Amino acid sequence: MSIEIKAPTFPESVQEGSIATWHKKPGETVSRDDLLVDIETDKVVLEVVAPADGILEKTHKEEGDTVLSNEIIAIIKEEVVSDSAPAVEVEADKVASEADLKEKIASPSARKLASEQGVDLQNISGSGKDGRITKEDVANTTTIASNSIAPKSDNYTNANNSIEPALVGERTEKRVPMTRMRSRIADRLLQVTQTTAMLTTFNEVDMHRVMDLRSEFKEDFSKIHPGARLGFMGFFVRAATEALKRFPSVNASIDGADVVYHAYQDIGVAVSTDKGLVVPVLRNTDNMSIADVERTIAEFGGKARDGKLTIEEMTGGTFTITNGGVFGSLLSTPILNPPQAAILGMHSIKERPVAENGSVVIRPMMNLALSYDHRLIDGREAVSFLVSIKEMIENPAKILLEI
Repeated sequence: MSIEIKAPTFPESVQEGSIATWHKKPGETVSRDDLLVDIETDKVVLEVVAPADGILEKTHKEEGDTVLSNEIIAIIKEEVVSDSAPAVEVEADKVASEADLKEKIASPSARKLASEQGVDLQNISGSGKDGRITKEDVANTTTIASNSIAPKSDNYTNANNSIEPALVGERTEKRVPMTRMRSRIADRLLQVTQTTAMLTTFNEVDMHRVMDLRSEFKEDFSKIHPGARLGFMGFFVRAATEALKRFPSVNASIDGADVVYHAYQDIGVAVSTDKGLVVPVLRNTDNMSIADVERTIAEFGGKARDGKLTIEEMTGGTFTITNGGVFGSLLSTPILNPPQAAILGMHSIKERPVAENGSVVIRPMMNLALSYDHRLIDGREAVSFLVSIKEMIENPAKILLEI
């Protein structure tokens, strides 16, 4: 019996995808739930698994080919085990099943890198959840292996302890096609700069009260709210939610000749991955506590690292927050995430002298940047919105009291 393997059903926001990696070749035996192929869209990498045991009879698409929603990409010939099969075959199947159970769990990116580098996943200890092998585990194994190789003879110490000058190597170049996700990101960023009247306003925020709260309660917070770690993003998401309620135009979007005002707050949080920047969305943040925000962001971060974010989790959003401070950015002008009208940029915290009640004190200061579409948002609204966030972060009680 032949089984058709189809591409997943893409949502309306995704028109097509492309074959990233085939994990099985025609003629190979596959087991139920074995990973067959990765399909890359402009938002996420989707995994297609085998629906039943059998043999991968034929593939209709090669790596790099374009795939449409629900398009047939392969055929599996299902294997039917006869009741009269010899005991030897049953025993062999048992041994094979035990071997399958011992197979290491690895993320798609880790499997791809291991395949490219010729690394056996069975020899790697995973550092991820439940022993999952990550891309970093494979990269570290490759680095250790390369460092253990004896140095080449073009740079060595001779009997007189003199060092031969290193030979200048060839000036090589490597050309690889841009991934669909990176290509789509590039198109969207270029589109934003060409079709919006983007402007950025800046301010700075004194973080010492939030940092004091975090230092005092972070251990109790983690005990009471398992899976959540008290960070800064929870405070900023809550502050942004309150500010969005006060300034509806910042939470709006332009659709043709119409302005769409959203009576809810869905805030996207930018997450960096090996394949590019993704923006999972926190839904209805007005109903989320700081613990809910931190727990959900932690879950999104784990899914992003493992390539498990779904398209639905990255679709929509009325406002975005990006934190370049985790990489050391002191100041930047974030680019809008269309069709949203504004995006908030957080940056690194630096101690600076500031004037306070006529005295100079040292405070941990963070630069904030709000990029906005000037077609929809006036400068007064943008500045007032950013000042509202600044005031709530500098006095966190205002977030709880909604004042």
